[in-house]
Amino acid sequence: MKITAQDEYGLRILVRIAKCKDQSGLSIPQLSEAEGLSKPNVSKLTRILRIEGLINSTKGHVGGYILARPAADITVNDVLKALGGRLFDEDFCANHVGVLKLCTNSIDCSIRSLWSMVQSTIDKLLDKVTLADLSNSEKEATFTFQGFLEENAN
Repeated sequence: MKITAQDEYGLRILVRIAKCKDQSGLSIPQLSEAEGLSKPNVSKLTRILRIEGLINSTKGHVGGYILARPAADITVNDVLKALGGRLFDEDFCANHVGVLKLCTNSIDCSIRSLWSMVQSTIDKLLDKVTLADLSNSEKEATFTFQGFLEENAN
């Protein structure tokens, strides 16, 4: 699995917005400076996040971006799905058939079952981690995430 720059930067922007205490939110120039990203890149990402319903824009010369829902209600899985999609989805096999019209393993595929299990495991974890969790310090977040792993082990 590869986390793309778009996934990372979009998540960073959302965490920055989640931490913002200003009711008017953060502007593209503020987000750009705070995260060390270009304004065009921040503009592109905020547009995607707004279209996907994760952030709202506030109007005016002091306007900016705010979360569309409380940080505790936005999961990392929500964010990654909005920015780039899932690692493995139902269309994967149809889109990777090789030179034939139908995959030679379309009826009995142990690899498909592996990717389905990996996706399910990732979904279970990322559905638990919220922007509120990521708004904590690294030490607090690590403690929270360890708790998630321990829950899954039992």
